[in-house]
Amino acid sequence: MNIGIDIDDTISNTYDILFNYAQKYTIVDKNRQLKDVNRNATTHMYATTFHNWSSQEETEFFNKYYGNILKEVKPKMFSAEVINKLKSEGHKIYLITARFKVETADVKGLTLKWLKENNIKYDELIMNIEDKLKMAKEKKIDIFVDDSIKNCEAIANGNIKTFMMDSIVNINYQNEKVKRVYSWPHLYQEIKIYEEVI
Repeated sequence: MNIGIDIDDTISNTYDILFNYAQKYTIVDKNRQLKDVNRNATTHMYATTFHNWSSQEETEFFNKYYGNILKEVKPKMFSAEVINKLKSEGHKIYLITARFKVETADVKGLTLKWLKENNIKYDELIMNIEDKLKMAKEKKIDIFVDDSIKNCEAIANGNIKTFMMDSIVNINYQNEKVKRVYSWPHLYQEIKIYEEVI
């Protein structure tokens, strides 16, 4: 099977690192008190939403800290182990991420280095993708794994088996077409179950 996998908050713990840098940017760099935060973030722009940044502040934040964030994120427990096991079983692994270019960091270079350092094996890395359903169709993806509500919903509606990695931004989301998984061992178990029924 062709398996499409998101990186941030699916393979890695990006939320924890990004959120702390966002707090630093808001409190230290912008000298702003956190009294009117927006806790209803349900997208990957949670830092922007939570801290009520303008689009200019969002750009400034990512230009200043995105490189540091990408260097400091860690893989979620057992993510490399499960991905490498799936690949060794003959599945093709496509890493399909919305990671985007910034002026101040080589995002692709940092991502390639991180994947190598963390021994995550894959067949293709596809970056800066806003329409993951379109890319999933193009790559003939059979199973997609993501934590974004928007992506999971679109991909599931595109009739691709979709697993949602549990995260802070999707904790209240429910959709019978999207199977929530709570860890990489859980994902592996669900993929094995799915293989038996197709």
